[in-house]
Amino acid sequence: MAKYDKPSVMGKIGETRIIPVFFDSDIDVAEKVVKACYDGGIRVFEFTNRGDFANEIFAELMLFVRENCPDMALGAGTIIDAPSAAIFLQYGADFIVSPCFYPEVAKVCNRRCVPYVPGCGTVTEISVAQEAGCDLVKVFPGDVLGPKFVKDVLAPLPWTKMMVTGGVAPVRDNLEGWFNAGTYCVGMGSRLLLKDLVEKGDWEEITLRCRQALDTLGSL
Repeated sequence: MAKYDKPSVMGKIGETRIIPVFFDSDIDVAEKVVKACYDGGIRVFEFTNRGDFANEIFAELMLFVRENCPDMALGAGTIIDAPSAAIFLQYGADFIVSPCFYPEVAKVCNRRCVPYVPGCGTVTEISVAQEAGCDLVKVFPGDVLGPKFVKDVLAPLPWTKMMVTGGVAPVRDNLEGWFNAGTYCVGMGSRLLLKDLVEKGDWEEITLRCRQALDTLGSL
């Protein structure tokens, strides 16, 4: 079961505000990436369900995180059906993320009091997700919708908490645009965890990039 309850996970997300998004079929690589992010100050991490046996890798990664990154909330992303959500929850997922909204996944997560973050691209989708108990919604794809979408949604729905994924980079201008618009947090994949750094195992540089991104966000 999840280590952290729903308020605790939401609190960590609100404090960190940057969520790395990552998948690798090599558990050793996954562990080192998560630890590098943790050492850089990250306290929420999304491991995506994007490869064969991803659930088994996640199970091993969760054991590693609980022993070596005790303050980290580890969630599962790219969940597109209730059975998959149930599997990852059984392995201890602290939150579940989807590319779009699946009502049956919301029910599974609500039953376990675990945050469900569905991808939404319209005001209607956001509202329906909120009715289903989603405290945080994912604006996706962010590079298509843009910061103005976030700002415009908050006009009629000011209580909305949005995580933007896609089109987010760990640089001042980009982060400033999103957070000035009212974004609650952002998800970052390859723009934060550069492919070449992962391939050559430069974990110290990944730690530095995370720390710099958090520092930049803190100075806005």
